Amino acid sequence: MFNKVIVANRGAVASRVLSALRALRVRTVAVYSDADAGLPYLAQADETFCIGAPAPAASYLNQELLIEVLKTSGADGLHPGYGFLSENAAFAERVKFSAFLVFVLLWATFVYDPLAHWVWGVKGWMREMGVLDFAGGTVVHISSGASALVAAYMFGRRLGYPQEAMPPHNLPFSVIGAGLLWVGWFGCTAGSALAADGLATSAFVATHIATAGAAISWLAMDWIFREKPTVLGVASGAVAGLVAITPGSGFVGPMSALCIGIGGGVLCSTACSLKPRLGYDDSLDVVGVHGVGGIWGALATGLFASKTVNAAGNNGLFFGNPGQLWIQIVSIIATVALAMVGTFIILSVLKALMGLRVAQDEERMGLDLSQHNERAYE
Repeated sequence: MFNKVIVANRGAVASRVLSALRALRVRTVAVYSDADAGLPYLAQADETFCIGAPAPAASYLNQELLIEVLKTSGADGLHPGYGFLSENAAFAERVKFSAFLVFVLLWATFVYDPLAHWVWGVKGWMREMGVLDFAGGTVVHISSGASALVAAYMFGRRLGYPQEAMPPHNLPFSVIGAGLLWVGWFGCTAGSALAADGLATSAFVATHIATAGAAISWLAMDWIFREKPTVLGVASGAVAGLVAITPGSGFVGPMSALCIGIGGGVLCSTACSLKPRLGYDDSLDVVGVHGVGGIWGALATGLFASKTVNAAGNNGLFFGNPGQLWIQIVSIIATVALAMVGTFIILSVLKALMGLRVAQDEERMGLDLSQHNERAYE
């Protein structure tokens, strides 16, 4: 049992923690900034420690500062409620669960459904134009990436980002998830043939080759530009390859699929590395992987598509039909426009009616606890 514990939470969360520790007869030290001076929860602590003038929320996440407080106060424990110190390390979300549920319903209705009709529906204008999207590159991935960019700016950054590193909280789980996606994706691409035939086999092979190529090319990008090859890079590259091959999986051959996969790994890795410079906080790299990967995949379909692979499709630029590339470009522009405008309108309405973000105290506590009263680990 600890004798003295630093409580680095704020507001209502700090109040609950202080009460619980008092019940256990543990002395407490409440850390606060000038902005919180005089707040009621501070009176519950046995001691207080002021870190100075109001500062960005990330100052509460400063590891060196909290270590200094530990040394100064003589405390032997810490209740942080923050990413780098607590079991909630990866649960740094910021969106209200209620707003999330409503957004999903509205987005599926007003963005996804129209796109699905445009691309695959009878009389859909993109279908009539001749766009090639075998398994959802425009409908799913480009739309998701474009919407994610709008959402990232509208939600704002997570507390502590980018000052604090926020890597995946469990790398083995990340790799397992990527492996499950790799296998499951065959149901998306090969399954889009709607039959157990040669086309399904071709899509299966193209998906596998592209994914392997992207995993290796992302690994190479890590090694060349970040000096270390990483397992996370391989997993990320695999997802990028799956995304990139989705629209062309039923229209391209094995060598073309390899080119698409390698390109997807390189482009998506580059896009993700530019995220800090662009100033948005996309915690799962939906923009860099699904957005950029989907756009590359749609363009690559316009380059590598061959009627030899699928007579119901069309040839791309490299097989004598430059017009197909233009059709793909038009579809990309239309998809991005609908997704971005639709997402902005939906989120603006939700922000006005119910708000988008949880309170800062709830975000610091972690949404698993504050929104669902559950822990991933005990």
